Amino acid sequence: MLVAGIPLGGVSVLFFRSRSFLCFFFSSLALAACEKSSRDGAAVRDDFGDPVRIGAAPTRIVSLNPATTEILFTLGAGSRLIGRTKYDLWPDSAKLIPALGDGIRPNVEAVLGTHPDLVILYASQDNRPAAERFRSAGVNTLSLKVDHIADFRRTVSLLGAILHDSARARIVVDSVQSTLDRVQAATKGSSRPTVFWHIWDAPLITIGAGSFMNELVDIAGARNVYADIKGPSGEISLEDVARRDPDFILAGPIGARQIESDSRWRIVRAARDRKIFVVDTLLVARPSVRLGEAAISLANLFHPGTVR
Repeated sequence: MLVAGIPLGGVSVLFFRSRSFLCFFFSSLALAACEKSSRDGAAVRDDFGDPVRIGAAPTRIVSLNPATTEILFTLGAGSRLIGRTKYDLWPDSAKLIPALGDGIRPNVEAVLGTHPDLVILYASQDNRPAAERFRSAGVNTLSLKVDHIADFRRTVSLLGAILHDSARARIVVDSVQSTLDRVQAATKGSSRPTVFWHIWDAPLITIGAGSFMNELVDIAGARNVYADIKGPSGEISLEDVARRDPDFILAGPIGARQIESDSRWRIVRAARDRKIFVVDTLLVARPSVRLGEAAISLANLFHPGTVR
């Protein structure tokens, strides 16, 4: 097993199980409208199509999505956070924020008990009832799909408008994109090994073309053998993994141990040859401000020494 210099800790798969994804993209015109709405108290629509008020900057935010929690800290709004999920572990300061449970089907009573003026949810269908309850309680609620790199850019821009700090938001977006571009340029022209990304074992789930993780694989100079899956993820069979014959397997620490300890995986050449890259899921499995760092880490697994 090839370990990418990380401790073998727990792995969260909270955001890999959704099946249907509603992608909502803001054009430059819509972003300009966000800027104006921050002055006049108007609303924009989130990924459930619900209105989100953008008036006075929120001071009591509950973020129930690790990606948005990381973004808020990077935008300098960490002191405004009063609640997070138990999976929000970066930066270290996030651990000082009270954990309110899960981000999917959250504990609505626990969240309302903190008296937030903004709740940020992951826009999965499982969270629609919670969003409706928050809205019924009069709490401004923002539900977002953050599944693609473009979604990350959109989310940062929107949160910048809500926080009245669009200048910092643009700096964050530009910095991340610059690193992604640098990695893609460095791996351009390199051989492209094929990879299988192990996400869950029972049932066996992998990453498809609809995920930012597939985009990271491409940017890092490799090819996902399940890029033909249109959605962010999909259930597959072990026999089909063997048929597609990836050069390498990507897995979190727990997944890697499962693969190595289960004799059924020996039908897969990469598992049999122990060509398993153990990745830091807190880095590579979050569509957030460390996307550039994630791309660098993957590129140096596929093409050692390519990117510094």
